[in-house]
Amino acid sequence: MALQLSVLLVDDDPTELLLAQEAFEAHAQTVNLVTCSSGPEALAHLQDPAHPLPDVIVTDLNMPGMTGLDVIRLLKNDPRLHLIPVVVLSNSNDPRDVEQAYSLHANSYLVKAPDFSAFMEQIDTFLAFWREVRKPYQVMG
Repeated sequence: MALQLSVLLVDDDPTELLLAQEAFEAHAQTVNLVTCSSGPEALAHLQDPAHPLPDVIVTDLNMPGMTGLDVIRLLKNDPRLHLIPVVVLSNSNDPRDVEQAYSLHANSYLVKAPDFSAFMEQIDTFLAFWREVRKPYQVMG
C-alpha cells in the first residue's frame, strides 16, 4: 500500500478551511491533511519535532499579520524546511502576487476555482500531481 501524502494547509478564513477540508475528505484514504489558521501556527507546527514534516505545504496568500508570502520567505530561509514544496492557493490572480510568490521560490501558484465543484476538481488534480512526483521518494524509503 502506498504511503499517505501529507499536506499542511494554511488559511486564516474558517469558511475556506472548511471547504478545503471537504474537498480533501474525498481523498482521506490517501491524504493526511493538517490545517493551520495562521502563518505563526503553521511555523510552530513545523518546528515541533512531535509532528512529521509534510510532503507539501499549501498556503493562502492574504492573511492578517503574517501573509502567505511571509510564510514562504521564512520556510525557504530555514535549512530544515526549505526543501518542502510550497504551493500558494489564493483568490488573487494579480500578476504581482504571482510574481512575488515565485520570486520567493514558491513551487506553484493556484488561483482558487470560483465554485465548489471546480474547486474539487482542482484539488483532485493537485493531489494527483503531488502523488506522482512523490513516487521516487516512496521507492527510496
